[in-house]
Amino acid sequence: MAAETTGVSKLFGNFAALRQVTCSFAAGGLHVLLGENGAGKSTLVRVFAGLSGIDAGTVHVLGKSPRESQGRVAYMSHAPMLYEEMTAMENLQYFAALYSNGKDCGCSGSPEMALRSVGLDPHLTRPVSLYSQGMRQRVSLARVLMADPELLLLDEPFSNMDMDGARQMLDLLLDFRTWPSPGGARTIILTTHQAELVLPVADSVLRLHRGKVVSEAAA
Repeated sequence: MAAETTGVSKLFGNFAALRQVTCSFAAGGLHVLLGENGAGKSTLVRVFAGLSGIDAGTVHVLGKSPRESQGRVAYMSHAPMLYEEMTAMENLQYFAALYSNGKDCGCSGSPEMALRSVGLDPHLTRPVSLYSQGMRQRVSLARVLMADPELLLLDEPFSNMDMDGARQMLDLLLDFRTWPSPGGARTIILTTHQAELVLPVADSVLRLHRGKVVSEAAA
């Protein structure tokens, strides 16, 4: 399994974001988390990313704890985590240095290759502050793809995008799954409110309501 939980609960004060969540996601699949705002989708993705601890239960990511798997996992927030005053290329060069720590970044190779892989011109001279929402999301995707992840975790990757932009983003994600990987199959777990867009290509769907799993099934 790419990711799985058993009896996971997560509390924020007196609020239970996750309540005894047990679920599993097969390697190589495109897995979709659905539910209303506050259902626990984003919290579950952050748990898998190792960005949020748990109060009960167990979590395994790529067969290990989230912390032990962090070098093989990449997380993309719903908000583009970019420096507005920099160009796309400058942003990726900065993050590449963080990811690589002086070593090769991975299968996307260079910031230039990563930008081209998401359909952007690496020579654009405009700062990110002048990009459309769709372009910002693609730069964010290029940023996380430089980590060469086996597991890609995405929180609302289609947010604030028009339907054409969302379809382009989905095509990029489907293409990512075909990239060769020495570590194993590439897996995507994402949250979205645009079920009609992703359900036709999803391998499984997990529905959450008030922190509880209400259904888990193949799409």
